[in-house]
Amino acid sequence: MKLPPPIIALLLQAPAVGLGATASIAPPPSPSTPSNGSQKSSQTGVKPSPAATSKPASARTKVISVKERDTLIRLQIFLDSALFCPGKIDGNPGEFITKAVLRYQKAKGLPQTGTPENLGVPTDTPIFTDYTIRPEDRKFIGSGSSKYQSQQYLPYESYSEFLSERFHCSTSLLEQINPGLSLAKLKQGDTLKVPAVEPFQIEDIKSEAALPENPDLKSRRVYVNRKERELEVYEGEQLVASVPITPGSPSLPTPPGKWKIYSICTMPTFRWDEGVLNRGVRTNNFRMLPPGPNNPVGIAWCALNRPGIGIHGTNNPETIGRAYSHGCMRVANWDIVRVLQQVTAGIPVLIE
Repeated sequence: MKLPPPIIALLLQAPAVGLGATASIAPPPSPSTPSNGSQKSSQTGVKPSPAATSKPASARTKVISVKERDTLIRLQIFLDSALFCPGKIDGNPGEFITKAVLRYQKAKGLPQTGTPENLGVPTDTPIFTDYTIRPEDRKFIGSGSSKYQSQQYLPYESYSEFLSERFHCSTSLLEQINPGLSLAKLKQGDTLKVPAVEPFQIEDIKSEAALPENPDLKSRRVYVNRKERELEVYEGEQLVASVPITPGSPSLPTPPGKWKIYSICTMPTFRWDEGVLNRGVRTNNFRMLPPGPNNPVGIAWCALNRPGIGIHGTNNPETIGRAYSHGCMRVANWDIVRVLQQVTAGIPVLIE
């Protein structure tokens, strides 16, 4: 894919990043009700304010054309489909696109330039497709009441949230590509344009307390680079996938070291204990939050052999790599469900 100079210049606005170390690594209890891992903005069940998730000033003030935006979307879709994930698809330049390009180049043995001229991105495939909201989608949307009230399931708060997660994108992109359509008033039967990615299908995620070990994946290993906020999966020395993460916080950092994946569960419940979340101390002041896409740990929990620490989904994918978490490694639901297909219990995890 040959990119025009303006697009390359946009990509180069992102800070230069290096690749995570690939040194060999040594090598989890995982309750189905994990006791840690939520992000700060989930402490009250309130979505982060615009100020908390706004882009840097340079990105906010840079105006790009529709052609430039769509070229970046094409690149994001290509990387996302290859499981070298660039974060949410939004048509904006940023560090996670550059990191994904570098990791894809490393995996394919290409010169690691950080720009995509040598990736072979197809130019003749559609970047958008249409989606019509179905009657069966309704059961995944809440009634508008507080999602942390007593209930059996924590659904999406709106169709726009459902669709942005289903198609790995930002709600702002949905607004851009569907002018004249109010995302706040979406209803069954409405058709809108969405990115042409393999959809994240919440209806396919079943509740399992412990996924069976997959012997075909026993040679895999996970490397977490906290500084770059990236999780990488290796087959021996071959990099096979990478996803952006939020790795802990200054007060409760993700613990470095050599660990293992102890167990993996899907559609977990969550033990909400502020003592654990804020101080790492278990208390009697807690509540159990039911499963669902708006559970603070999302749709999956990969426990390490370090109690309370895991790799998990999120109810705020817009903040991946930006807001903090409580010591765990937070991943977008659409990414964690694909990471689950690449790893198994018992494989080593190196956190640096």
